[in-house]
Order: sequence, then structure tokens, then C-alpha cells
Amino acid sequence: MRPALLTLFLLLSLPTLGGERLPAYEPRFGRERPLVAVVGDNRMTELADYLVPYGILSRADVADLVALARDPGPIEMMPALRIQAQAGLTEFDRDHPEGADYLIVPAVHHSDDPRLTTWLAEQAAKGATLLAICDGVLLLGHAGLLQGRRATGHWYSHEEREELFPETDWQTDRRYVVDGRIVSSAGISAAVPLSLALVEAIAGTARAEHLAQEIGVQDWSARHASSDFGFSSGDYLTAAGNWLAFWRHQRLGLVVTEGFDEVALALRADAYGRTFRSEVLAVAPGPVRSHAGLLLLPLQPRSDLQLLPAPNEQTTAMASLELALRDIAERYGAATERLVIQQLEYPRAPQ
Repeated sequence: MRPALLTLFLLLSLPTLGGERLPAYEPRFGRERPLVAVVGDNRMTELADYLVPYGILSRADVADLVALARDPGPIEMMPALRIQAQAGLTEFDRDHPEGADYLIVPAVHHSDDPRLTTWLAEQAAKGATLLAICDGVLLLGHAGLLQGRRATGHWYSHEEREELFPETDWQTDRRYVVDGRIVSSAGISAAVPLSLALVEAIAGTARAEHLAQEIGVQDWSARHASSDFGFSSGDYLTAAGNWLAFWRHQRLGLVVTEGFDEVALALRADAYGRTFRSEVLAVAPGPVRSHAGLLLLPLQPRSDLQLLPAPNEQTTAMASLELALRDIAERYGAATERLVIQQLEYPRAPQ
């Protein structure tokens, strides 16, 4: 082969921009569509980690989707909201003994819970691809699934991850890392590009591009600048000052209506919930179903809440997050807005 042709061949053989790509879906068990389960812990599960993939995959309509919890019943979300699980692990195993095709694993506050970690290991043994969002990767580590693997997680847990799982090759400068059937992602907002990458693996690039446009995303590659994220001494001072100034804390109400957009709601609630100045509560007369039928358990309207302005229906999910960040800056200042962006590990486009 001529040198010029060899160079062209090698360039065309390189991974897609960002260096990571999920392998194309291969049907199993005679299923017409893949079975995707999002699993959380009832006691506390990261909101955006759970709702963003659920919302994106439901809108894509390329898989059979189940919202799971460790046990039947509500899931308390961090930093806000409460969601009703569609099934517990025992019920899922009964209905799907062959296991899921894809399993999305959000960060939880009990990442060494033996019930969850054992179940995840069982699903992996059945051939499921496991996608950890943010520090859901800690659950995979405690399940014994990261030995000798490449992986990533939220910047905040870097030292903890290296100490707990030194046999793992921890990656930086990647929004998500694909190592066979183990996939992991960086901080919270990385749930968006990873979910789009999963849609692409299941249904192709054209479907993912169309969905990305609906959400307001330009790029879902794995490109990332890890060094842009982390808390400076000033960030820690801002967080401490906001937390200690309890007389300035606010209780904010997100009015939720039937058919709400899971992705937009999760990103907005998550942003307001990370200011160290505000508590965010969903408000509706009663339980409300999302666009995909997921049941949200809100509070009744209350007089002590400051109701937040709702974006119009034409606003994309990512534009809703931008509006929330701007409102946070106006309410609490640019330092608090930066604090939220760092926690979300959100690579914000130049303003």
C-alpha cells in the first residue's frame, strides 16, 4: 500500500471525535428492541443522573425502558424531587430473568449497598452493558466490575476512586469512557452526551442527531477538558458563605404540569439545588406524569415558596438550563453561578 493511501486508511480508522464510541446494538433473546433499565436507590439517587437518560431515551423511542429502584416505591432524589419507581429489582428479575440489554447506573448515596452491587454484577454476568453516570461508577467498582478497566467519574471523587479502586485506569479529559460492556461518564451533565451516544449505538447517527437538535445539543462526543473543573479556594468560600447565611436561604417552587419534559426539569432542579442558598421543591396539586409517563410526587402549593418562572414549551432542555444559570447569577451572584457549573461539570458554551 502506498504511504499516502496508508495514511488515509489510518485516519479513517481512527475512533470518532472524542475517542470513544459505544458499539452498535446487537439484538439478543429475539427482542425487537433493546431493554434498557435505569436503576436507583430509594434512599437517595442523583436526580439528573437518573432522569436525563430516562428522558432522552424515552424521546428517542428506540428501546423498551424501565425506571427501577432497589425496592418498590418512591425514590428520593438529590438535590431535589421525588419519583415513583416503576418496579423494584425483584420484580424486574421476575419479569426479565434473562436481564437487561443496557443498564444505566446513576450515582447513589450508598454506593457499597450489597443488594445493588450484587444485582449489578449479576446483570453484567448475563451480558448487559452497564453505563455509569457520574459517580454511579462507584457502584460498579464495589460490584467488582472495574478491575483492569478504563473508567472515569465526577472530578470531586477522583481521589476517593483512586484509593478505593487502584486497579482501575482512571481517565481524564473524557466525558465518557467505553471499555467493552462497561461505560462510565464524568460529572452530572455528562449524562446528556452519553445518553445520545447510546441512542446512536441503538438507532444510528441520524436518529441521535435529530434528538440532539430537539434537546439543544451540538456535540455529544467524549471530548472534555477535565482541568476546567474543580473547586478553587474561592469556590469553597462561596459555598461556605452561602450555606452559613441561613437567613438569606430561599425555598423555590418548580411548578410541574402534566407531560413535563424530564430532561429540562431535571437540569433546572439540579442547578437550583446546588447553590447552597436554595431548596428546590416541585409544586403541583397532585402526582404528575412526565412526557414518558414517569410519576412525579410533588408537594401541594404552599405560600412560603417563591415560584420560579417556567420556560415556554419551545425552549430546549439545554436552553432551560442556561436560563436557570442566568437566574441563579441574578439572584445570588456570578460566584454562585460558577459554583453550580463546576458541580454539574458543565462545559458551557461561550456566552
